Amino acid sequence: MAELPTTLEDAIAQSREAAKAALADGCTRVQVELLFPELKPMPVAEQFLPLFAEYESRLKVFFADAGSAALARRDWTDVPFQIFDIGTGRAASLQTKIQPEDEIFLFIAPTSVEVPQLEKLCETIGDRPLVLLNPRLEDSGVVGIGYAARQTRKRFISTIESCYYLRPVDDQTAVFRCYPGLWEVWVETNEEYQKIAELPNKPSGDDLDLIIARGQAPTTTNTEAVPGKKPSVFKSLQRFIKALNS
Repeated sequence: MAELPTTLEDAIAQSREAAKAALADGCTRVQVELLFPELKPMPVAEQFLPLFAEYESRLKVFFADAGSAALARRDWTDVPFQIFDIGTGRAASLQTKIQPEDEIFLFIAPTSVEVPQLEKLCETIGDRPLVLLNPRLEDSGVVGIGYAARQTRKRFISTIESCYYLRPVDDQTAVFRCYPGLWEVWVETNEEYQKIAELPNKPSGDDLDLIIARGQAPTTTNTEAVPGKKPSVFKSLQRFIKALNS
């Protein structure tokens, strides 16, 4: 059973192991989410990349846009893999971005805007494994997205296994999952975090309200509060993030 991490470095190391375990179990589309507003994608991606060391040139890395991809090409010198942007959608470009010799794919911080093209890329990838690192596919702030686009996004998200998830709900509550473990809710009391619930599925906002109010999981989940304490993890993580992004 994974422990709640106390630094961002620990969280990224955990996320690598969770992704590795999910891929080994046959999951071909997995995602890792470290949901801190201040977190920049590049430093996290750099620490996540060792997961793919054995693949060398058989790894293909994608950023959401051309600017981010260009920045990565400039900063990541002497890497054995190619770096692309997801792009805006010409089908012909898929033939140059996805090659038969590619074995595994990493998508860094794609957003809901890129979902249609991301889905096309994934169709071309087929059954080969891919990892989405800190995607923002469920961004509710996108303006003007129509019903068809929302349905496409919902359908695509349903094909992905969330193998690692760490999110501060507020200053005192956190949601955590590390594959193959259950979803967990932690609450800070007296400078320590206590696990108050384990659930088989990601808790909704209403679920969280019930869990926090009762100090345990809703009765429909047939789970009980699970004792366990960790130091005030998110204060440590916030300090680490500030140092990493400075």
